[in-house]
Amino acid sequence: MLDSTITLIYLLLFASGFTLAGMWYSRSSRGNLEDYLVARNSQSATATVLTLLATSLGAWILFAPAQAATWGGLSAIIGYALGAIAPRLVMIPLGKRMREVMPQGHTLTEFIVHRYGRSMYSLILVIMLFYMFITLTAEITAISKLVSLIAPIPLWTTAAIVMGSTLLYTSYGGLRATIFTDKVQMMIIVPLLLILLYFGWKAVGGLPPLFTGLQERAPQLLQLSDPVGIKAGLTFFVAILLTGLFHQGNWQRIYSARDTPAMRMGFSLAGLFAGPIIFIMGMFGLAFVSLGYSGDSSVALFTVVMPSLPIWFCIALIPLGLSLVMSSADTAINAVSSLIAVDLRRRYPQMEQGRVMTWSRLLIFILAIPALVVAAQGYSVLYLFLLADLFCSAATFPVFFGLFSRRYNGLTAVVSTLSGLVAGIAMFPAPGAKLDYLLESFLLAALVPVAVSALMLLCMPASTHFDFARLKTAIRSMNS
Repeated sequence: MLDSTITLIYLLLFASGFTLAGMWYSRSSRGNLEDYLVARNSQSATATVLTLLATSLGAWILFAPAQAATWGGLSAIIGYALGAIAPRLVMIPLGKRMREVMPQGHTLTEFIVHRYGRSMYSLILVIMLFYMFITLTAEITAISKLVSLIAPIPLWTTAAIVMGSTLLYTSYGGLRATIFTDKVQMMIIVPLLLILLYFGWKAVGGLPPLFTGLQERAPQLLQLSDPVGIKAGLTFFVAILLTGLFHQGNWQRIYSARDTPAMRMGFSLAGLFAGPIIFIMGMFGLAFVSLGYSGDSSVALFTVVMPSLPIWFCIALIPLGLSLVMSSADTAINAVSSLIAVDLRRRYPQMEQGRVMTWSRLLIFILAIPALVVAAQGYSVLYLFLLADLFCSAATFPVFFGLFSRRYNGLTAVVSTLSGLVAGIAMFPAPGAKLDYLLESFLLAALVPVAVSALMLLCMPASTHFDFARLKTAIRSMNS
């Protein structure tokens, strides 16, 4: 392990560097409320790819895929990788449609309140806020644990430094600052990940020793027909796909893309690049088992590579971890900030832009406090993540079917979503219990709303049809 004082200095140095870069860029490009929230039609396809990829590759990629591989094997890794690709591809037709019907839009909840009414809006707002809170907490927890593997730094110290640094440039510059720092962070993430893979390859000795060790110790992890692995892979795929559709950061980037072709290209390439990275990181879990290690499989990657890492790369893990975390955390912070600002402007249309931005910043600082407190404890938030996945699964069909169907109404959407939640929770594992029926609970949550919606549409034909043209007049620029 490194000296704690030196590690702390490096941590402060790199975190401050990202903060100053974001604030320096924002000083010359700070615009109006529209720029702060969505940076509308300003980003090229390349910029969209980089920002989406940066936000996709949080610090969780250093922990979760490898851990999943230790009990689900190759099938789990494949499901995880496909799950990382799928939301980006599904967002393309959804994003295209949203830009058509709501060209001046900002958030998914903005569409929901005008399309379905306040009941559905309140339900989805709670789901989205809960999901993004867990995402932010998990990222800060991950970097805190990573730094503690390098040096004996208290978790709360790392959490406070990273959270504070990210809040500063994100609240100051908004989405434009986040996208700019995403580009900078990708310039750090890509080369350092390649170097990490090089050391991992050396530590394992290549693929032949890895497969030989697995054949001796856990041959089922290599079998794509293994029922446990298949079920794990399907679970990851469904969970990641459906939750990705409710991340407000994705919807901000739908509108920040220069035009629909740039959006399509950005989301396509970001998904196709993310999948192989997740797969490769998951292979470290197989290496963990192959080499005969035991213990905490969440740190499988570090268990495999740390013994052979030179001091200079142990230090380089700090900017790698910070880049991964801050690129995801700033997106979550920005996403929540946009939800607050849009809701404030909707409720108080006469409120000046400056006051909206001030209140949005203040509230996001307040909301960040519980995330910081939870992250400082080092708790596993896996169970809460899975619960958020379940909520999103139940809401997926009701929310997005109404983006295309004129007959679908708010009552049907609310009843269908609640029905899916009840069905999914009935099979959802209790805290501490085995996750034997996790896939079944996700599938029930996702499919029951489809059946309930179909039944209600048959039994209660809508007397009126929603006019999508209303969205173009009801939702306007935040600057007007």
